[in-house]
Amino acid sequence: MQNLINPYKTMFLVRFLSYRPIIHRLIFQSPLYCPPSRPFSSSQIQKSDDINLVNYKDWLSPNEIIKIFQNLKDPNSALNLLNQISKRKDYKPNEAIYSVVVKNLAMAKNFDAIETLMEKIKFERKCRLSDEFFYNVIKIYGHLAGRINRAIETLFDMPNYKCWPSVRTFNFVLNLLVNTKQFDVVHKVYIRASELGVEIDACCLNIIIKGLCRCGELDAAFKVFDEFPKQKCQPSVRTFSTIMHALCERGRIDEALGLLERMEKEDVAPDAIMFNTLISGLRKQGRADEGIEMFKKVMLKGCDPNPGTYQEVLYALLDAKRYLEARNFMAVMIDKRVNPSFESYKLLIHGLCNGMLLGDLDWALRQMVRHGFVPRMGMWRQILGCLFPDGDCCTTCSYEEILAD
Repeated sequence: MQNLINPYKTMFLVRFLSYRPIIHRLIFQSPLYCPPSRPFSSSQIQKSDDINLVNYKDWLSPNEIIKIFQNLKDPNSALNLLNQISKRKDYKPNEAIYSVVVKNLAMAKNFDAIETLMEKIKFERKCRLSDEFFYNVIKIYGHLAGRINRAIETLFDMPNYKCWPSVRTFNFVLNLLVNTKQFDVVHKVYIRASELGVEIDACCLNIIIKGLCRCGELDAAFKVFDEFPKQKCQPSVRTFSTIMHALCERGRIDEALGLLERMEKEDVAPDAIMFNTLISGLRKQGRADEGIEMFKKVMLKGCDPNPGTYQEVLYALLDAKRYLEARNFMAVMIDKRVNPSFESYKLLIHGLCNGMLLGDLDWALRQMVRHGFVPRMGMWRQILGCLFPDGDCCTTCSYEEILAD
């Protein structure tokens, strides 16, 4: 029986194989045939803005999703792409995904879309966000978008996202308001710190003092200054410098010097910026000699002066008409690789011309040109007037001959 079956099996297999190409064409080349969907490759997804990720069959990890957003050609499409991905069963949002979407929308300057995203996050409540995330969003609203009110609203809306702001985020908003001169709003935000669980620190008080000084409310600034011990905070050199600068601008230099004595009592070390402020204040009040003496004290105390300190002392010497001292001090500055300003060269040359100090005048002029400054016509007239007081040589000599080395 087995021998009878085998020939039939063999014949059937031969015929099947001969008909196989015909069967293949009938099935796979039919217009009714639809090939099964094939998943996109990971690299294809990360480089394309047009792929519909809802139909992507493979599992998408959070890291793959982040790479997709990082490689978007059109950052403005980030929100639409997120809406696609959020319809997938494997979608699990986290802070890193939201952060990269916000970054893309900020690059596209689509700030309305960022607001839409923030409302979406608050409504869905699928993940917790950190203070750092809100700090970056507030920074975008304040610096890039210019939406100061939205930055304030986001700060006070943070508890609705189950996140409380840090003192760093709170101080950023305060400083933003001061820098944009919204002084009336600063106090309103400041007094609501307890609502957000923010503990006032020295940086916060410094920002308030800066705002009050900028709008001319010095008496109020001193009241905040007195709040430091009550808030268990220690004033820093920046605190003193801010108030000193405001006092010097308004000609109250003696009060500023009084703060210097208070600093010494409270063991707060002064810095170069603070001395620059005081020396400049003394100079503008016609007390240049006191400014020069203060510089000597700075050196004795071991405080390293910066280029601004040297420039202020040079101006003080020039204001006091101590031109030879100014020339020697300028030489010290140049040795320390501190370049004097054009204005200081101009004042020095004017004084040397009046004193007929030709040797020093030649040195100053050479240094001026060496540092890239070009004397103007009025300065040349003054120099030539010093060289030829009688004024009778200019008819026989050209400027090129006079200025030739």
